[in-house]
Order: sequence, then structure tokens, then C-alpha cells
Amino acid sequence: MMTPVVYTLHPSPIGELLLIAEGDALTGLYMLGDEGPNGRGARLEPDWKRDDGPFRAVRDQLDEYFAGERTGFDVPLAPRGTAFQLRVWEELRRIPYGETISYGELARRIGRPTAVRAVGASNGRNPISILVPCHRVIGADGSLTGYGGGLDRKRFLLELEAGVLARASAG
Repeated sequence: MMTPVVYTLHPSPIGELLLIAEGDALTGLYMLGDEGPNGRGARLEPDWKRDDGPFRAVRDQLDEYFAGERTGFDVPLAPRGTAFQLRVWEELRRIPYGETISYGELARRIGRPTAVRAVGASNGRNPISILVPCHRVIGADGSLTGYGGGLDRKRFLLELEAGVLARASAG
């Protein structure tokens, strides 16, 4: 028997978030209204059931993150993708809070230094935004590039993290 897909909607400073789970694991976190690749998965499917209960921990952790009180997440994740995509997404989770790396550096970290374009494509298909911090990957020249949620949201997330770190080091 297939595990039913459940979802909830959660307000945030960057707009409403669609959270999707199967069983105990989060399989998707999308920003509604996305124009980019992440937005393709942000539509509700007719066979999904709304159930806020399984999302209590991730909702609390997202609220803490946006309040500047949390720098990491500890909820079970189960993104679906190719072996290559899963490797990229796993490496994204290793980027420290408040830090950024380039697509080239991400490709080097997974042992595929010439696969920058494939890494970029995989980054753009990340189904669990924020928790799998694809927003921390920037252009080699330091520019903000390629975020499915839009560059304004990427800038907001990076500035949020930088501000939290600045306050922590000043205090």
C-alpha cells in the first residue's frame, strides 16, 4: 500500500510555503508563486490530503529560522531525485548557515569539478528549499543567480542569515 501524500500551507516572511510529506519525512517545501524550476512542484495534486499535524516540528523550526533563532533543521527529509541530484542536495546541506559557495565549488565538493552546469540544474530542482539550502549557492563572481523562488527571496534568506551571524558575533 502506498503511503499517502499529505500537505500543509505555512505563512512565512517570503510568502506562503507548501510543505509536502509522505510518512514521517518531508518530501517537498515550495514557495507558492514561484516562477522558476522550484515553482513547477508548487501545485496541489487532487489525491493529496491536507493534514497540518505531521508538520508541527518543521513549521516550528521554520518559524524559529525566520525569527533568527535557528541555524539548522533536524526533521526527516526524503527528497526524490536521481543519484546525482541526491548527491548535490546532500552536499547543499553541508554548507554552513550564513555562508555561500559558488556552483563551481559545489561541483568540486561532490568530486565532479567539470559538472558545473549539471550541479546548477540539480540545485534548481531541489524539492526542499530552505532546509536544503540551495539559496547559499551563488555565481563565481559573487552575484545572486538562479533561484527558483526568485532573487528577492534568495537575497532575503541570505541577508537574514548574515544578520543573525552579525548579531551573534557582536553580542
